[in-house]
Formats: sequence, C-alpha cells, structure tokens
Amino acid sequence: MNSNLSNSRQAALACLTRWHEGRAFAETLVDRECSRLSLSPADRHLVQALVFGVLRNQSWLDHVIGTLRQGRLDMNVRLILQLGLCQLFLLGMADHAAVYETVNLAPSRLRGLVNAILRNALRKEKAILAEREKLPLHILYSTPRWLVEKWTAQFGPEAARKLLQWNNTTPRLYVRANSLIPLNDPPEGLVPLGGAPGWFSVEGLLPLKDVNSGALYVADPSTRYAIDLLAPQPDEEILDACAAPGGKSAAIIAATGGKARLTATDLHEHRLPVLRENLARYGSPSVATAQADWTQPCPPQWEKRFDAVLLDVPCSNTGVIQRRVDVRWRLNPEEIRRLAALQRTILENASRAVRPGGRLVYSTCSIDAEEDGLLVREFLKDHPEWTLKEEKLVLPQEEKSDGAYAALLICA
Repeated sequence: MNSNLSNSRQAALACLTRWHEGRAFAETLVDRECSRLSLSPADRHLVQALVFGVLRNQSWLDHVIGTLRQGRLDMNVRLILQLGLCQLFLLGMADHAAVYETVNLAPSRLRGLVNAILRNALRKEKAILAEREKLPLHILYSTPRWLVEKWTAQFGPEAARKLLQWNNTTPRLYVRANSLIPLNDPPEGLVPLGGAPGWFSVEGLLPLKDVNSGALYVADPSTRYAIDLLAPQPDEEILDACAAPGGKSAAIIAATGGKARLTATDLHEHRLPVLRENLARYGSPSVATAQADWTQPCPPQWEKRFDAVLLDVPCSNTGVIQRRVDVRWRLNPEEIRRLAALQRTILENASRAVRPGGRLVYSTCSIDAEEDGLLVREFLKDHPEWTLKEEKLVLPQEEKSDGAYAALLICA
C-alpha cells in the first residue's frame, strides 16, 4: 500500500487525538502536523478531509460504532474506527484500502477487533445508510442537541434542518478583488459571483501570486455587508475597532479609493505587525494602527472623534460552522451568554468614539439572536440617542456563504 496514504492517516489520527485533548483548533492541528511531516498538497488535502469529515460527523459515527460493537472502547480505538467509517461511508474510498490502512493504525493486539468491526460495517452498509435519515437531527448532523433545539426555535424546523445540512458540507473558497491593485491578467478558475461585484469563487487552485501581490484577498462574500452598511467615504475619519488581520480595513480603504483616514485597532499588540503588513500589501500603508482594549472605556482622545466606526466583535462563530468544523463542539449556552455580555460592553465603549451625526456598524459572524438583533435592541433601549437604520442577517444555507450579522446605527 502507498506509504504516503499511511502517513496521511497517521497524521489524521494524531490530529484527532490532540484535538480531543483540547490542545488547539482542528485547522491549526492539521496545518502543524502536515508541516511537521512535510506532506505534499495532495496528502494535506487527505488529512484535512479525514479530520474534518470525522469532526463534522462525530455523533453519527459514534452511533454507527455503537450499533456494531456493544461495550466500552478506549479513545484510540474509537478514533481509529471513526476514521475507517468516515473513509467507507463519507469519503467513498475503496473498501479494501480503507480497511487495510485503518487496521494498520491500531496496535497489533487490537487489529483483529478493528478489522472485524469494519468488515461488519461493510456487510451492514445498506441498513446503516438506510437508517441514517431517520435519526434525530442532533445525531444525523452531529450537532449538540441544545444547539439544534435553539435553531429550531429561532428559525423553524425546516430552516434549521437546512442549516444543519449546510454546515456539514465542504465550504467553497472565495476571493475579493482589490481595486487599489488591479489584476493585470485575471487568472483562470475565478468565477464572478452574481450580485457581488469584485468577488469570485475559486474553482481551481488559489492564485497565490495575486494573493501575495495584494490584488486578491481571501475572504467570504458575507463580509461585504458590514462594509456596504458602513458606506465609507473619502476623507472621513473611520475606526476599525477589532481590525486584525485587516481584511475589513483593507476593504474600507479600497471602497474610498485609498482616501479614508483610517485608524485600525486590535486587542492583541502582537497582532499589529501582521495587521500593518497586510494593509501595506493591500495598498493601504498609511493606516494608523494601535493596541486598544474596548472592554475598557473609550480613550479620551478618541471620544466623539470618528465619522464612522466598524465594530466586528468577537463572537461564537455559529455562522461559520461549515468552515470551522469544531466550533459546534466548543460552544455551550453559557459561552454564548458570556460572549453577549462581552459584546455589549464593547459596543457601549466603542459607541462613544462616534461623533454626533456619525454611524456605527455592529457586526458578527454569529447567527444567534442573543449576539445580534436582541443585543442591538437592548443597547438602543438604553441609548435613545442612537437609532437602528438597517440590519442584515445572513443565513448560510440561504445565501450559500458564511453566516453573518450587521447593523447600521446612527448617533443623533
């Protein structure tokens, strides 16, 4: 058998083991392990497909294992079986290769057990797949029950099912053209997005030359709504309060033809060099950058200074579960409540940086009302000097993109 395939499966098992130990996000683990092993792009792709496939379908895979083997299994064996079943039933790999390579992941004393369970799964494949669509949603789509119930109450049963289904598909890659650094020769494989000028779906390889030159920026089209609502104008004083790594700052500069007077801040000082480097690459070298903690009161020198403020707050990421596969397993209701309280504090403080007659766009990549519309309305209730002019909730299963929320608030 191909040793590279064996290495890829070993790498996937190592990533899943470390993930269960709580050491890092899945995408970080995949990148580190593949870099450590110097895997080829094709092998990296296989590792990611295996790790993400298991995490997207973890509850269902455990359910299948439970129907095939009664009793306790240690974590290592369970992860090996998850990888094997993922190859057989989700990735469509050849049966003999998937079973052989998966069995070889197990310690010698357990290889007979792993082989027997996987062979039994193949014998029962038809029944396993037929049962799948009849399972409860939290098992079928491997999403915590509380989150399924929450979305069902918020969006309705049909929309919730479509959202869960969407989250378990593979995300597309998108790029935004940078008007400050025009493309001299648009690369092949970029398909323009209807209704989103300057945005493209990447149908082939990512054109790294144009990304590195600053002519293209990798981002999701859902991010454009916050910039559209902000409507930055040339010569305005604008604040991007939670700016790193700089994608929205670059979009603000591009939207004004390079003529906005932009200040970009971030909580973490160590992220500022990367922020400045990115903005310089995207044709925005004159942006002022600074460390700022918006959980603290607005600095006096910034009070009522800005014509417009973009406030892209830390959030639960429930709108980007398709792209960030392990978010669903890291969240709980208490965390969403904690984040909502943090977001409200940041909004209170950053709103004081807006001059009278100015505007603020509050945005998240969450689709949950506690972090979005409900929070904005609670803020408005306490601050009659502010009004909500427009808001946009992007549901990923409807727009075939990441989920997002943005609200345009006007200061009297």
